[in-house]
Amino acid sequence: MIGGLILVALIICAIFAPWIAPYSYSYQDLNLGASPPSSDHLLGTDILGRDLLSRILYGARISLLVGFVATGVALVIGVSWGIIAGYFGGRVDSVMMRIVDVIYSVPFIFVVIFMITIVKEDQIAAVLEKWGIDQIKVFFIMIGMIYWLTMARVVRGQVISLKNEQFVEAARTIGASPTRIIFKHLIPNVMGIVIVYLTLTIPAVMRFEAFLSFLGLGVEAPDVSWGLLVNEGIQVITPIKTYGWLVLYPGLTLALTLFALSFLGDGLRDALDPKMKNK
Repeated sequence: MIGGLILVALIICAIFAPWIAPYSYSYQDLNLGASPPSSDHLLGTDILGRDLLSRILYGARISLLVGFVATGVALVIGVSWGIIAGYFGGRVDSVMMRIVDVIYSVPFIFVVIFMITIVKEDQIAAVLEKWGIDQIKVFFIMIGMIYWLTMARVVRGQVISLKNEQFVEAARTIGASPTRIIFKHLIPNVMGIVIVYLTLTIPAVMRFEAFLSFLGLGVEAPDVSWGLLVNEGIQVITPIKTYGWLVLYPGLTLALTLFALSFLGDGLRDALDPKMKNK
């Protein structure tokens, strides 16, 4: 419950960031430079005189959005793939799961770096812009297309164990089509484990986005994410001067969110597991 409340609070802060943030997104005071926390700037300012608390609140939009959108993409692809493979079985299952195995063998980090490099090319970026697709949208989709593989395996295993149950056999007996069986009987019965897996996938996606942004391969200015804020803080730290607050507060915010999502996932797993209910 605490994890869920923290997550709801963070989502509210992200949605209402323009009204909650003490300073606007474009606020900048070069005379301040990197100032430590004070009464005017509760979490301090960065090297360009931008309020860190405001940037963390605005960064919540990208960091949470990439987690939910990319996980949503993984949900649609993974559930569809897993249900089709598990329900029809035979050659269909063999071919589809071998494709999953082949994709699993690909080092994703290199694929993502390669794709991001291609998307940044001026000609390709211009073509995507004509279709209303910017780099951040491509970034969301690419991450989502990476994390659907485990989802597909989880759903396939559940469908295989359910498709021979009596309620599915009864549906076949009365002439229900495969589409009706899948949407009316199988999907509702696998949603419990899917929801639990989603709460565990969102933190993984957010960590991956933060890692890429930290390397300078993810979110770029003027957009901001927590991983990008940590990267900016690391870049200005020197042996002579350490601006610790620039790394500490974005890192703590990201860690708090990941802990909240992990605890929420554990709680949902216990709540939806019939074995745990009997204890």
